[in-house]
Amino acid sequence: MENQTQGTLPDIKQTIVFNAPIQKVWNAVATPDGIAAWFMPNNFKPELGYEFIIEAGPFGNSPCKVTDISPPNRLSFEWGKDWTLTFELADVDGKTEFTLIHSGWDVNKVTEFGQPHSVVREIMSQGWGGIAKALTAYVEA
Repeated sequence: MENQTQGTLPDIKQTIVFNAPIQKVWNAVATPDGIAAWFMPNNFKPELGYEFIIEAGPFGNSPCKVTDISPPNRLSFEWGKDWTLTFELADVDGKTEFTLIHSGWDVNKVTEFGQPHSVVREIMSQGWGGIAKALTAYVEA
């Protein structure tokens, strides 16, 4: 078991196996058009250190920064002031195992919008389920 700092909430982690080749899934999660198709409009570029914006609808523009990129297996970026999103991809006999990790949750912190992480984490955990369905439909089309 991992040691967790007091106040840390568990990461949101979801793993899905897509009936799609790894390059198709990579293009969906590591290009601006791909990300916009299943997540949100953005001006992403697949470059280490690149700062970009995700257009989060009524919540405005969220600043992001690419922190790890290893095509076609891993992409991580900071999202807002506290979170990190990581997409891990692995080829499994022509299909793609995709793991999403949304980390940076802390019971003692609030979002830029004044909501406690503990509340937003539960909303986002549910939301990622719907987003994962949109990603599945996009990559398996």
